Amino acid sequence: MKYAAELFGTFVLVFAGLGTAVLAGSQVGNVGVALAFGLALLAMVYSIGPVSGCHINPAVTLGFVMSRRMPFSQAVGYWVAQIVGGIVASGIVLFIATGAPGGSLASLAGAANGYGALHSPGHYAMGACFVAEMFLTMLLVFTVLSSTDDRAPAGFAGLAIGLILSTIILCGIPVTNGSFNPARSIGPAVFVGGWALQQLWLFIIAPLLGGVLAARLYLGIRIPAPMITPQQAEAALPSEQAERRTAR
Repeated sequence: MKYAAELFGTFVLVFAGLGTAVLAGSQVGNVGVALAFGLALLAMVYSIGPVSGCHINPAVTLGFVMSRRMPFSQAVGYWVAQIVGGIVASGIVLFIATGAPGGSLASLAGAANGYGALHSPGHYAMGACFVAEMFLTMLLVFTVLSSTDDRAPAGFAGLAIGLILSTIILCGIPVTNGSFNPARSIGPAVFVGGWALQQLWLFIIAPLLGGVLAARLYLGIRIPAPMITPQQAEAALPSEQAERRTAR
């Protein structure tokens, strides 16, 4: 169930965000595209969050592994599901785009992630694109880890996560078309091929490194839960037993 939820959630995120960029980007602009991604993620947090935690991003999953909140064995299944979801969503977006007069693979290629003078929307160099993808992904993953911490205010994680995704995409669209999610980049690259596959390494490595940095930052500033002594634990037993008897 968790893997199916991650596949579906990633499908929704990529289909809504990438679909907006490809099919309606000229009408809604960068702000509309950023909101589409952010609102889709916000909706999925509350829809599939109770099932899988709503990672729908390999970098987020790696952040959970590195912060010791998820076993690596489970993460592998999450990664496979997320990538499949991103590819299926991209294929459907391409099918819809080519159904319009003049529609072609170029429509999807225009929303694929790239770097350098030819493929960065703002003609940013590879190094600048790498740093942008890494540190903006760090902001996303850190927000996910912190807002889903067991001591964070309950019920507000979706708002924080959706807003930070919209924010970093607004910042990143001129640089790389805004990935911050390897599954979002792999999906269109599979169909575009050529340069998109050749440059895909950056949009896998940089976000994953951002996830690692976020986990280290999260663990570094998180206040550990107070430890109790065996004596305190024993002293609490009588009151807990009394509460259970009362509940019965």
